[in-house]
Amino acid sequence: MHPVHLAVLMTSHDHRARTLSALRALEGQRGLPAGTTLGVHLVDTGSTDGTPEAVRLRHPAVEVMSVGPDVSRNQALRIASRNSRSGGGGGGPLSGVPGGPSHAWTHQLWLDDGVELFRDALVTLLHTSETAGAGAVVVGAVRNAYGDTVYSGRRGRSLTLVEPGAHRPERCDTYDGRVVLVPRAVYDVVGDPDKVFRHRMGDYDHGRRARRAGVAVLVAPGHAGECVDGPAAPGSREPGIGVREALRRVT
Repeated sequence: MHPVHLAVLMTSHDHRARTLSALRALEGQRGLPAGTTLGVHLVDTGSTDGTPEAVRLRHPAVEVMSVGPDVSRNQALRIASRNSRSGGGGGGPLSGVPGGPSHAWTHQLWLDDGVELFRDALVTLLHTSETAGAGAVVVGAVRNAYGDTVYSGRRGRSLTLVEPGAHRPERCDTYDGRVVLVPRAVYDVVGDPDKVFRHRMGDYDHGRRARRAGVAVLVAPGHAGECVDGPAAPGSREPGIGVREALRRVT
């Protein structure tokens, strides 16, 4: 496997404990290829519980940007992506200079701060990506405490949740943006989530745009992690566009 430089994109808002747990799980990843580097770019949207301060104290290599509470999750993810492009790839397992050195990242990893990755999650995602080639998005399925899949890839106009296979990746049409590996070659074609969306619909739109561009979208085998909170009810109310237009864009 070629050297991997991961730019990890995260957002947070008033979830200090779970954000720190997500970072600890990221730090505990095992089996990564030699030379793998991580650069974590966290955008905090107006937390009042001390999340940014706690992250800076316990994980000083994480690049933390604080913005206002009016910034949506989707826009915060776009800002984190912009920061990753100016800050480079990564400096190892959450150690070193914030944002990492200036070498270019090979992959972006969208990581929701409510997800605790299992210890082999990243190596499974990277292996799936390596097998599929640089032109594929790889999605990590997330389960709840009862073992039920709550976030994953999606299929069809009804956005049916895709159960991960035990040993082989599963194809899908789009994805929940909780754990998503985007290779540089795919980013260069698809870019960031569309700024017209504020929340979950931006994930689905990004996946649909990837598929229309000929990019394969795969759910990696097994579950990548676990979350405490279940998914919000699916919806299409996005400021700036109507319900019908939002649904048209992602179906």
